[in-house]
Amino acid sequence: MTEVLFYHLERRPLEDALPLLLEKSLERGWRCVVQCGSPERRDALDAHLWTYSDAAFLPHGTDAQARPDRQPVLLTTGEANPNGAQVRFLVDGADIPDAGGYVRVVHMFDGRDDDAVAAAREKWRTSKAAGHALTYWQQDENGRWVRKA
Repeated sequence: MTEVLFYHLERRPLEDALPLLLEKSLERGWRCVVQCGSPERRDALDAHLWTYSDAAFLPHGTDAQARPDRQPVLLTTGEANPNGAQVRFLVDGADIPDAGGYVRVVHMFDGRDDDAVAAAREKWRTSKAAGHALTYWQQDENGRWVRKA
């Protein structure tokens, strides 16, 4: 059974939250794929992940570059899993038809966007009906993650 996690972004943007979650996934030995809603978003996240911290290095690449299969973190706009990732991050409303091939699927959505919240609720219902283990995380006033469900 796949763990499906929902991260409700309210205090910090995706650009602050995603690198830390990717680091934790890599620490566990998991490869990751981040599915973005557009090539422009993919490329912006690619540039950001090289510079988000002076104290950290997050090895990654995109599906627009050579040898995506070698990337521990792959940024993509498609549904394929060329790097054999165990964890799939879905941002900007991206979705996949079947979460079953992953240890974890992580939906990250902007809590200030009513359409994104409504879409996340629908994905929650779909994932629950499919029998996946669900958790819901929300940021507290300091931007830390608190499990709500």
